[in-house]
Amino acid sequence: MELRTAVRDARRVEVFTGAGMSADSGLDTFRDATTGLWSNVDAQAMASIDSWSRDPDPMWAWYLWRAAKARAAVPHEGHRAVAAWQDTPGVTVHVTTQNIDDLHERAGSRDVSHLHGSLFSFRCAVCGAPAGEPDLPSLDDAPAGRLHPPECRACGRLVRPGVVWFGEALPQADFAAAEESMETCDLAVIVGTSGVVHPAAGLPRIAAARGVPIVEISPDDTDLTPLATWSLRTTAAVGLPQLLS
Repeated sequence: MELRTAVRDARRVEVFTGAGMSADSGLDTFRDATTGLWSNVDAQAMASIDSWSRDPDPMWAWYLWRAAKARAAVPHEGHRAVAAWQDTPGVTVHVTTQNIDDLHERAGSRDVSHLHGSLFSFRCAVCGAPAGEPDLPSLDDAPAGRLHPPECRACGRLVRPGVVWFGEALPQADFAAAEESMETCDLAVIVGTSGVVHPAAGLPRIAAARGVPIVEISPDDTDLTPLATWSLRTTAAVGLPQLLS
C-alpha cells in the first residue's frame, strides 16, 4: 500500500501527538538536552504530589507561567491540518495528545483526549471541584518564584493545576477513548512523541497489533519508529500539511 492511498482511503483516523507537536508553536519539549523543560527545573520538584504537599507556592507560580506561555502560543499549520481533516466527508478523526496545552482545540479539533490533563482545567487538590481560571502572569515579566494558590470555593483547600503529575493515574475517560480509537482506527498518525512515557506510549501498539498502517512524523527516530509503516523525518508543522495535501 502507498502512503497516499492509505491517507485517501482512511475513514477512522487516530492522531497521537506528543510535545513535538507543540514545539513548532514555540512551546518547549520536556527532554531536549538544552531547551527541554526538565533540563531547566527539577522534574520531581515541579511534577509530584509530594512536592505540592510540602510547598505548593513554587509549583503554582511555575504552572501559571507555563499556562501563560501556552495561551500566548498560536496553533501552527499542522494543528490546522488535523482540524481540517475531520471535515472530510465520511472521515472521523480522534486526537489523543500527551500535551497539556489547548492548541488542538484552538485550531478547531473537536474530539481530543488529553492523557496528561490540561493547564487550563484547574481544580481543588482535595475535593476535586473545578475552579475558574486564575489571572495569568504577563509574559513581559520574569516568572515569579513563588505564588500562593487560591482556595477552593467548595471546601477551602488549595486549587491545583489540572495536570497529571508523576505517580498519578491518567484520566480514565480520556485513556478509554484513546484505547477505543486505537482499537477501531484504520490509520494511525504518530506526531512528535519520543514514545518513552508509559502508559501512553503503549497505545500505538494496539493499532500496530491489528496491522493498522501507521505514519510517524518526527525529525528523529523514536521508540515508536519500529511500529511505523512510514516515517516522515520532519516537524509537525511541515509533515502534517504534506501528509494531507
